[in-house]
Amino acid sequence: MSAPVRILHLHSSFAYGGKEARAIRLMHAWGSNAVHTIVSGVPERTEAQAAIGSHIRYEIAQNPPALTGKASVARFEAIAKYMRRFDLVLTYNWGAIDGVMARRVFAKGAPPVIHHEDGFNEDEATRLNPVRNLYRRFALGAADALVVPSERLLDVARTVWKQPEGRLHLIGNGVPVARFAQGCAPDAIPGFRRKPGEIVIGCVAGLREVKDLPLLVRSVGGIAVKVRLVIVGEGPERQNILDAAEAMGIDDRVHLPGFLPEAWRYMGLFDIFALSSKSEQQPISVMEAMAAGLPVVAPSLGDIGKMVSESNQPYMGIDRMEVHLRDRLQMLAVDPAARHYVGESNRAKAFAEFDEATMITSYKALYERAIGRPGALGQPV
Repeated sequence: MSAPVRILHLHSSFAYGGKEARAIRLMHAWGSNAVHTIVSGVPERTEAQAAIGSHIRYEIAQNPPALTGKASVARFEAIAKYMRRFDLVLTYNWGAIDGVMARRVFAKGAPPVIHHEDGFNEDEATRLNPVRNLYRRFALGAADALVVPSERLLDVARTVWKQPEGRLHLIGNGVPVARFAQGCAPDAIPGFRRKPGEIVIGCVAGLREVKDLPLLVRSVGGIAVKVRLVIVGEGPERQNILDAAEAMGIDDRVHLPGFLPEAWRYMGLFDIFALSSKSEQQPISVMEAMAAGLPVVAPSLGDIGKMVSESNQPYMGIDRMEVHLRDRLQMLAVDPAARHYVGESNRAKAFAEFDEATMITSYKALYERAIGRPGALGQPV
């Protein structure tokens, strides 16, 4: 039996979100064929490790070289030296781009590096930073591959970051769609129980500014029927969300249970799935909601408009105006037949297009090709 592949994951942050969910699912797919070291660019944000199975061999790196800070030869050299002990380095988003730059500056003896870009935070939600664009363009020349999940990001990589076709890989996200058909327990969300006659609007997102969850709270507060809002996730915007709920007089109808792994255990408790983000690309949470048979109300950002079924299109928005989000939510809240029809259409599309098997196969081929060891990651589990 060959030695397991030693993989270094350089994350902008390891708080739970779409990129972390995908990385962890791939860790599970490789099983005993890989061992993992995880570096978080924000050392105190490592909540996603709660979703890693006990059978996975991994560590959260202690005192690694800093991924962010003033550009310097010394810092790049420290990062490059750290990377040399691994067979493969995976970097994620802007906060880890210096891992790619370190390979650019100190290429000798460096393992292959594959960079993943999944989207932008609030500082680039509406306009890309020209300085960062130039930095990415230069650094990414040292990457063996650049992976993006959405057509929107693929266009950015081609036209703005000037990456050649041979380096670019569009690999769509995926979810274990069959698990969402198994149903869920009524107590799957701690502290939450459905009340008779209420409509439950759910959201799964990191509580970050770019998700603009106070906007969702205000929109829900204007709905003229009995509703409850459940936002699953953790992050620095928690208090702002609670403040918005109190200001709207619905603090007793907004529930924040924190981070919960394995969305198939609870997604079916919602009647409607909603997002209010400033920026998205190809959200895994939307795929999960579709697999659970939910209608989706969200701004038509990134690839979301292409992801949902045709019957869901009237509930997507071209803007993020609070009143428009409220109206689309209310249309579904008062119409159980529409919720069922749209939800089942979404479920069918999720089963047809978003099963994780395709995603896992694509990543396996890319990673094994980079390290030159076909079959090293074994058969996905």
